[in-house]
Amino acid sequence: MRKIITGAFVSLDGVMQAPGGPQEDWEGGFKYGGWVAALGDDPVFGEEITKMLNEPYDLLLGRRTYDIFASHWPYAEGGPDDVVAKQFNAITKYVVTRKGELEFPWKGTVVLRDAAKDVAKLKQEDGPALVTQGSSDLIQTLLAEDLIDEIWTFTFPVVLGSGKKLFGEGARPGHFKVASAKVSPNGLIVAHYVRDGDVQTADYAMDPPTPQEVARREKLNREIGPKPKA
Repeated sequence: MRKIITGAFVSLDGVMQAPGGPQEDWEGGFKYGGWVAALGDDPVFGEEITKMLNEPYDLLLGRRTYDIFASHWPYAEGGPDDVVAKQFNAITKYVVTRKGELEFPWKGTVVLRDAAKDVAKLKQEDGPALVTQGSSDLIQTLLAEDLIDEIWTFTFPVVLGSGKKLFGEGARPGHFKVASAKVSPNGLIVAHYVRDGDVQTADYAMDPPTPQEVARREKLNREIGPKPKA
């Protein structure tokens, strides 16, 4: 069985849109493309990316991120990112897209048509981990289907106000444990989370509740209806 590992560059308010450059994605009027490129000169950033990509893996990408990568990484060998470029160019790239006949020029590309069914089937096979980069729309489907096993967040000290976020409204509830965490002198926070069962709840309320608490609950029940079940 293959693990799915998500690597996400996020702002303090959870935005992950267009981190690498102004030309990546300006959907929704996004104005700050390239915000990670302006902040990414950080030794901890490079160290932790290398750590995330240290084990064998294939890439699992949405169509837009695939297009960005296919326009860059095949030409990046011999440059400052030579090690990552050689890895990306040598491994299998799974791209999820529902569009019809399109060109997939990057050597080693495999096309998936259904983000939920095809990825779930792929996950059951033997092979290296599947690593997502970018691909915010694809990630929403993977979260909704509870297919992600590990999440690496690289949180940068910037607030962007709006844009595509790592966690949308459709994410399935679940608990993650922290496998590792690191803070750089520049304020970058890297956290590695591993899926760890269901959400657990507890209660700080008095038992039995005070009369005022009973009245508060009854008021809520009248105004918004019964408490939802987990």
